[in-house]
Amino acid sequence: MPRRRPGALRAERGTYEDRRPPAWARALPPVDRLSPEAAAAVHWARPGRAGEIAGLLARYRVFLSRPGRHLYLSPSPCLDCPGCSFADVATVRDELRDHHRLLPPVAREALCRVLRGLDEEFHRRTIEDLRPPDSRWAWHGRPLAWWHRRLREEEPEPDRSEYW
Repeated sequence: MPRRRPGALRAERGTYEDRRPPAWARALPPVDRLSPEAAAAVHWARPGRAGEIAGLLARYRVFLSRPGRHLYLSPSPCLDCPGCSFADVATVRDELRDHHRLLPPVAREALCRVLRGLDEEFHRRTIEDLRPPDSRWAWHGRPLAWWHRRLREEEPEPDRSEYW
């Protein structure tokens, strides 16, 4: 009897994105405010990274829970240390975007719902930097995401009269 090709076996089984997470993934701790099914998909798709995603969401929520009407992004003390770079909430949001891209559809949609609410609050409470873009808003020639184009603590609020 001829042997079945590996590609045929994989096609029959489907990709990991098409299948439900195994039972062991459902027994793992929840991830922030994701449904149990989505948290299991995160644990299964990103083994060992679900805690990192939960930690990033917690940092994002801590930033948004600060008192005051307006929030200003604070720069990270040193850019070389991975831990210090997370002092800047824009870097935290970049990491969440990168994790979002790598998740299976169930987890991606659930994380998107959580991020959508947090992003609305972030957009509402931060002030857009109206100055013309410069090199700090580009990375390898591509513009940075909208959350990088918000005012930072060391920068005074621009005089809006010159832009109107």
